[in-house]
Amino acid sequence: MTDGVALPRPQDEVARDLCRRLAAEVVEPVARQADVDRVFPAAAVRALAEEGLLGAPLPERWGGLGWDALQLTHLYEEIGRVDQSIRGFLSVHLGLVSQCLLQFARESQQAAWLPRLASGDVFGAYALTEPQAGSDAAAIATHAAPDGDGLRLRGEKVWITNGLSAGVFIVFATVDPALRHKGVTAFLVPGDAAGLTRERMPGRELGHRASEHARLLLDGVRVTKEQVVGDVGGGFDVAMGGLDHGRLGVAAGAVGLLQACLDATTRFTRERRQFGKRIADFQMVQERVADMAVDTAAARLLTRRAAALAVAGAERTKEVSMAKLFATEAACRWSAETVLLHGSRGYVDELPVERHFRDAPGLRIYEGTSLVQRIVIARAILGRA
Repeated sequence: MTDGVALPRPQDEVARDLCRRLAAEVVEPVARQADVDRVFPAAAVRALAEEGLLGAPLPERWGGLGWDALQLTHLYEEIGRVDQSIRGFLSVHLGLVSQCLLQFARESQQAAWLPRLASGDVFGAYALTEPQAGSDAAAIATHAAPDGDGLRLRGEKVWITNGLSAGVFIVFATVDPALRHKGVTAFLVPGDAAGLTRERMPGRELGHRASEHARLLLDGVRVTKEQVVGDVGGGFDVAMGGLDHGRLGVAAGAVGLLQACLDATTRFTRERRQFGKRIADFQMVQERVADMAVDTAAARLLTRRAAALAVAGAERTKEVSMAKLFATEAACRWSAETVLLHGSRGYVDELPVERHFRDAPGLRIYEGTSLVQRIVIARAILGRA
């Protein structure tokens, strides 16, 4: 690593080749129809589990592959290049849940859940967002009230990815709303817990239509102190630690979308002829292709730099936010230009570029909007009064 930028390693090439093959053989063939039908592609995810990818960041003792953050960027990028819905599933299952438990959970909790997450026996979901709380995690209203030697959870969670199929949730609740972030506590809640109900979010999503976006109702869900992740009142740190993992997955997924747009544009502009020559020979087209290529390379380098800092065990919250901000903004910009350069062919779902265009805006929102990323970056540079 040089100045926080990772140099190529043999294990990265192995990870990339595996993920690229599975993206082509398992994910891409089902992506379009899953988007059209708004159906979670469970069979494709099970196939990824058989290859070990659902335990990619976990150590071998928990049934994982032991991949570090740099190898994971290849996973998210290659899957994101063909489908953002499955990439989103992986970012939550691996980053927000599995890596979060690896970082914060007790040994007994890890033993109970990490092997099952790695095998795909259960899927994980991260229940933070509420109707009036998301990036402002301190505003959580879901309450954990004392109940004998345990607690009862009451509240509502929204836009919970993987929420319909998840077998385990990390649920964030407050033990005392007056304490703000110091009252937030993380709990491990099994998917079959009494009092937990889930339903699909109403409306039709702009993109990521094969993802599960669920509304959770917690009506007196009983938890014990053994289900607390970290410490009582320490859930805010758990939430922020999980978001560092999740945001890196979104950034790498945006790089994959950018690469897909660049590849599609390169192919199409070479083949499409107007006014007696390839449209690739027109300077305005060349300008767009050049700028798209530069932004794709820059987004990839920012993402790999943040991942390299994670591998080194260094502070990287600012760098993760920078990578997510740049990569997702570029994905929105260049997916729109890709549709334009494809003309009428980009305006229908026969080609993936239409889906990329619809998926890109969600990347600016998930795990903290672009506006929130700017706040994180600015505070890291300027400090707070």
